[in-house]
Amino acid sequence: MMPEFTLDQRLAQDCHMLGESDISILLLSKNADYPWFILVPKTAQTELFLLGHALQLGLLAQINTISEMVNTHYQPTKLNVAAIGNVVQQMHIHIVARFQDDPTWPGVVWGAPAQSSYSSAEVTQIKQQVQNALAETFRLA
Repeated sequence: MMPEFTLDQRLAQDCHMLGESDISILLLSKNADYPWFILVPKTAQTELFLLGHALQLGLLAQINTISEMVNTHYQPTKLNVAAIGNVVQQMHIHIVARFQDDPTWPGVVWGAPAQSSYSSAEVTQIKQQVQNALAETFRLA
């Protein structure tokens, strides 16, 4: 059984909750300039290499599944997958669809101010898309 897990307040504030699995939480960044998903492992560790092998493999499988869904649905120019954690130290993995015409291409998205946000209808639509593609992994939030 996993110990009590609390989502970092900044992630909770900056994201929409999409779903949850036994080992992680799936979020959508409120920054609608990019299809930007964030996977938060349910752990107190801050570095991937410190996780047990089974949890690493489980997270890798989830990252791959989410990446495949994002790549298929959005057909980006490039898919960015990163675990940075300089501002929010709680371990989290960004999965961001990038396009040659997005606001910061070819630069980084980290720290760029959002130019647009999602409507509640768009968030509902993305939740449904996640549920359709990832129902075996995540329970809809």
